[in-house]
Parts: sequence; structure tokens; C-alpha cells
Amino acid sequence: MKQDFIHDNFILQNKTAEYLYHQFAKKMPIIDYHSHLIPEQIAENKQFENITQIWLYGDHYKWRAMRTNGVKELFCTGKATDWEKFEKWAETVPHTLRNPLYHWTHLELKRYFGISKLLNPSSAREIFNETSQFLQQEDFKVQSLIKKMNVEIVCTTDDPTDNLAAHDKIAQTVTDFKVLPTWRPDKAMMVENVDLYNQYIDKLSVTVDFEIQNYADLITALKKRHDFFHSKGCRLSDHGIENFYAEEYTQSEINQIFEKIRSRKELNNTEILKFKSATLHDFALLDAEKNWVQQFHAGALRNNNSRLFKQLGADTGFDSIGDFSIAQPMAKFLNRLDEQNQLAKTILYNLNPSDNEVFATMIGNFQDGSVAGKIQYGSGWWFLDQKDGMQKQINALSNLGLLSRFVGMLTDSRSFLSYPRHEYFRRILCNLIGNDVENGEIPNDMELLGSMIENICYYNAKNYFNF
Repeated sequence: MKQDFIHDNFILQNKTAEYLYHQFAKKMPIIDYHSHLIPEQIAENKQFENITQIWLYGDHYKWRAMRTNGVKELFCTGKATDWEKFEKWAETVPHTLRNPLYHWTHLELKRYFGISKLLNPSSAREIFNETSQFLQQEDFKVQSLIKKMNVEIVCTTDDPTDNLAAHDKIAQTVTDFKVLPTWRPDKAMMVENVDLYNQYIDKLSVTVDFEIQNYADLITALKKRHDFFHSKGCRLSDHGIENFYAEEYTQSEINQIFEKIRSRKELNNTEILKFKSATLHDFALLDAEKNWVQQFHAGALRNNNSRLFKQLGADTGFDSIGDFSIAQPMAKFLNRLDEQNQLAKTILYNLNPSDNEVFATMIGNFQDGSVAGKIQYGSGWWFLDQKDGMQKQINALSNLGLLSRFVGMLTDSRSFLSYPRHEYFRRILCNLIGNDVENGEIPNDMELLGSMIENICYYNAKNYFNF
């Protein structure tokens, strides 16, 4: 009998890996401490009509693959019907072999719908119909989809101006798992476009109910919102940055730059870097004050296709890995906080794989013995969120730090069907450890190894974030 592609020992290449996964990793709950799920959809317990809506709406990973396969924009972000979009995705899937999308697609079909068939043009209609029938059932609403994957905590990504009303509703009505906000103040430092920035400051002024006239007002307003997020259970911040901003500046300079911004005058590059350095540092002080965890996702070169960015907006599949010189500014940024004894627990994510060892060694510079793994080298992110990227991240951390203290995986996803990514990571982790055992490079001690696997998959995150 032919074995299904997604089978019990998928990716597990030896008996030790199989044992570690099935006995230790598989059973652990999920703490998804970084996602882009929409809290309003969780609050209303949204029910999607078909798999296109839950799979292809908003998924720029799939859109990139479809465009590369010669699929017109009409079927990615355009007005084609849901079936037509799914049909084009099904035509693309066979061409994604060796891309993580091939694994993710079939893991998700198997785990949520029990479908073992490979998705291709000949199976597309059957799979579309079958999954759509499932999605009409009560236990395929989004809360049930999260519960089905043994998720304990979901952290969303939220702007300081968000009212978090959806989180309130979830807290009052959902008991199977927690959904907590994450503070993402990126827009409060995006001064490249002065008009858009002033619109944001005006929106923030309305949110805090006072006019933001100077830089001190800005920080006061953000602190007020930071306090509000804390009262709603938020314990993490997240920052999407090209690079770490650590220019020298005086407070007088920052005050003058803010005045210039509010006067609708464009900034030069030096002023932009100084202002971003000041705001990023002040954000970090807010986190340290409340003992939050701060996350920095660094290295993306965004919106490279200006024509399609104007047409479709951000986060539509036109970003890439940047090649910024990152070590020196990152060290300077972290050291400035450390000198003030204001360096909070920190997770650093790189997007350029050439920076793996840079990040893995950087975290060791700022461990202070107060917390195990206080400074974390984050999991493979975005373009590195695949088998090779995860293995390289794990190996860099193993060689240069303590893998045993790693807080593990996250989805970083906008899709409610992405939770098998945790399984994917766990299988890859167990396979690496299993191979080491089989090669005689680490002891064949299942108590020792099983404990480490359970910690990486769950307990380290539970203890580190202290939700």
C-alpha cells in the first residue's frame, strides 16, 4: 500500500527522531507568541465560506508563488471568484516542490481536514468542495480551529491606537485559550513620509484625548497607551525595523526634529536616523519599566516594486531580504540600554541568513545571569521560515549559545490554518537531535533529550514570557 506523503514519521529520518517527536514534542501545547491573526475574527468566531477565504486572502507567500508561476494578479488579489483563485493556486502547488509552501499546504490539508491527496489541478475541485463542506460545520469556526491545534496562548500584533475591544470580548467569552495583544509602535517612528506621519500623530492625539505638540507629548501619549496595553495583558512589544537605529543625538535635536515634522517639513536622512534612534530607545525604556519582552525583526527590504506597492499597498508580496550592515548598530543599541540597566528581555530575529552567526554571538554579549536566556536568538523568520532556515538557525544557536534555553517556534502568520508550522518546526528539531544521537555526537539519554525537547517546544516560552 502506498504511504501518504504526510505520514506519522514525515521528516523524521531515524528511530531516535521518531521517539523524540512522538513521545515528547508532539504532545506539548502551543504558545504562539507572535502572529498576525486578526483579533476581531477570533472575537466574532468567524466562519469562512471556503478554503480560498481562509487560505488565500492576505497570504503574500502564496501570491508570490502564483505570480512566479505566471498567474495574473486577477487571481491573487483581484476580483476573480474564490473558486477561480483556488484553481490557480492548485495549478501552482505542484511547481512549489522544495519550497516550504508544498509542505505547509499538505500539512494543513491533513491536520485540519484529514485530506491526504496531493493538491494539483486534477484534485482541486474535489478538495475545494470537501474543505468547503468542513468549513460550514460549527467546529470549523476559528476558535475551534485554534483549540484543535492545542494552542494555549495567541499573541496578536496591535498598533498603539488600537482600542483592543476585540481582546476584551475574547477575554470575556473564550475559555479554551488566551489571546493577548502585542505592542507594535512602528508607525510612531516612520517619519520618512511627513504627511502620513502627521496623520498618525493626529490619530494618536485623538486616542489619548490630548494634543501632541512636542516630543515629550509624544512619549507621554505612547506611555499612556503602553499602560493601557499592559492592563489588557500585553507583555510583549514587537518592532519591524530595517536596521537597529543607534545614532548619537541630543534631546534638543530630537525636539527640534519633531517641531519640523509637525510643521510639515521633510526631514533629511540624518534627521530621520536620529529621530528613529531616539524613539526606538524610548520604546525600549517603556518595555524595561514593565518587565516586558521586546522583539526586533530586522533586515527586511520592503515594498521594492513601487508600481505594485502603489496599486496594492504594503504586505502584498514585494519585500525581500536586505543586506544591511547590522552588527555595529545592533551592539550599540543594546549596549546603550545595558549601560543604563534598562535592557529588557529581548528576542532578535534576522532575515539575512548571512547574519545568523552575528545574531547568535550578539545575544551572548548581553546575558547578565538574571534570567535564563534573557537575550534570545529568534526562530527562522519569514524567508528563513523553512526547513533549511530553521536548521541553520538551530545550528548557529547550538554552536554559539544554548539551544536548550531557546523559546522555540511561532507562526508569524495571518492564517488560522498555519498552526502545523509548529509541528513542522518540532519535527525538524527532533530530526536534528535524532541524527546527532545516531551519529554518536550526543548521549542516547532520552530523559535528558526529552526534557530539552519539551522545554524548547513549550516550557521555555511559558517561563520566559510569564503570561
